[in-house]
Amino acid sequence: MLGVTMLVTGCFAGVLAGLFGIGGGIVIVPVLEAALGFLGVDAAIRMHVAIATSLATIVPTSISSARAHHQRKSVDVEIVKRWAIFVLFGALLGAWIASQVHSRVLAMVFATLALLVATKMVFLPETRNLTEGVPRAPWVPVIPTAIGCFSSMMGIGGGTFSVMTLTLFNEPIHRAVGTAALFGLVISLPATAGFIVAGWGDVRIPPGNLGYVSLIGFACIAPATALAAPIGARIAHGLSQKRLSMLFGVFLLIVSLRLFYRALV
Repeated sequence: MLGVTMLVTGCFAGVLAGLFGIGGGIVIVPVLEAALGFLGVDAAIRMHVAIATSLATIVPTSISSARAHHQRKSVDVEIVKRWAIFVLFGALLGAWIASQVHSRVLAMVFATLALLVATKMVFLPETRNLTEGVPRAPWVPVIPTAIGCFSSMMGIGGGTFSVMTLTLFNEPIHRAVGTAALFGLVISLPATAGFIVAGWGDVRIPPGNLGYVSLIGFACIAPATALAAPIGARIAHGLSQKRLSMLFGVFLLIVSLRLFYRALV
């Protein structure tokens, strides 16, 4: 039953990855955390294992999703070249400080940002963006660094942050989604390595783990997400820019409300 639950979760996460350029962690982390609780994993490391395993599954998902979007010429390679090193640094930093930051504070910050952008995309789609294009100012590297840092801390592929940011910089939604899918790989690889090192030798880790990464969870979820990601990409390119923006805004609204609930309850 547990294996079936993880396979279904992987398929759903894969479709979301292709559709919105996200890594699927928004779905994977809470399901894994609940499953680990059912298996009796120590509550003190349960979220660490869920986040680390989610990040590991995002590696093949991001590759599959990014390839599907690249074939449709919807990956902004120039932005990836300029931002990748900062996203990677942020991902390593996030994995390192994950255990030091209270998840409630992080959830509130993310939920507030997501709610503001969701409101714009759903209710004010014709309003002006922050800029006419992705800026090149000296302060800009702070943005991809933050994307990598917060994403790895939350066990997500960065698509939620990346798509929000790129669309505010007037990047077309389809290219924002495709570019975010590639950033997911830049985030998930170093972050996964960081969680493996951080969890190495922890006596509370359940059997079948590599550091904080559950190899069993990875084996069940990763193939399903990688196979389902191209389906989401096909759906995305079958929608108009306005409809895809609206759909992503609704998705963000649901995510933000869920995070507010988690932080306040």
